[in-house]
Amino acid sequence: MDLLIVNHRDIYHPQAGGAEVVLYEVGRRLAKRANVTWLAESVQGRRSEEFIDGIKVKRRGNKYTLHFHSLIEARNHEIVVDSVAHAAPFFSYKVNRNTVAVVHHVHQDVLKFEVDPLQAMVLRALEKRIKNYDRIIAVSNTTKRDLVKLGINEEKIHVIYNGVDHEKYKPGEKSEKPMILWIGRMKKYKNPFDSLRIYKRLAKKAEMVIAGGGDLAKEFARMSEKMGAKYLGRVTEEEKVKLYQRAWVVLSTSYIEGWGMTVVEANSCGTPVVAYATGSMPEIIREGVNGFLVPYKDYDYAAKVIDAILEEDTIAELSKKSLEESMKYSWEKTADKYMRYLSKF
Repeated sequence: MDLLIVNHRDIYHPQAGGAEVVLYEVGRRLAKRANVTWLAESVQGRRSEEFIDGIKVKRRGNKYTLHFHSLIEARNHEIVVDSVAHAAPFFSYKVNRNTVAVVHHVHQDVLKFEVDPLQAMVLRALEKRIKNYDRIIAVSNTTKRDLVKLGINEEKIHVIYNGVDHEKYKPGEKSEKPMILWIGRMKKYKNPFDSLRIYKRLAKKAEMVIAGGGDLAKEFARMSEKMGAKYLGRVTEEEKVKLYQRAWVVLSTSYIEGWGMTVVEANSCGTPVVAYATGSMPEIIREGVNGFLVPYKDYDYAAKVIDAILEEDTIAELSKKSLEESMKYSWEKTADKYMRYLSKF
């Protein structure tokens, strides 16, 4: 099999996020059984072509011109995977009939948080063009339902859950005193400031730690200092794992997540999650098993739930159950499902 993955960013792009982790983890496993090429934007300081864990990475153009480069490159491969991580598809199906779109989440409602109204209108219209693909992979049933709402025939859509690396994300020593962790990109739709609003409503004493860089980082740093929370900014992968391990609970406040990667990573480290009942969270979190769901922006109720579980015995039980729940997911299982699906082309 000769496979091309098209995505705006590769794993070494300074703005790489969850979508890039998915493509890297799946891609490097598929590369053991197929020829895998990853086409992405040019990155300053990185070569135009290099091999990364068996994947041939080609870097061309920028976030706009990559769409033209992709149409040229897509002709040269047996199968193409268009990663729709930023609303606008690559349209590789126009030059290669063996093309599948991988949709990480649907952006229709999120765009109002991140771009101006005109850009949002254009990107919403482009995202609706996903319906022209004959084959679509959704990372969750939630994403599948959102795609169906766009008028896409559900028979085109195949759900493959993302995985987690259990060798990397594994239980470690908890902090001596209660610690709450919020981790993610500082984007409006992820509502990082909600973590501070919930923190100030806690009745029990706990440390609030926030990690992640992005658009809101400077403003968030000022606010967190005033409220006595510890903001670390962007952290390394090693630091991220250690934070997951030490945390008593992870807090998730996103408006939408096509796949709750932080939930599965935290669970794999033996840490339960309290999250807004939005996006894929109800699909991943089993109430009282690996976490708890709270209504969107209900700061008081979120604080009450966290207060209720900040007991050593409670956390010990939830930690055990969270780890067990995370065992449903692995990148090996995910890659196998991709291989079986793509082999049908």
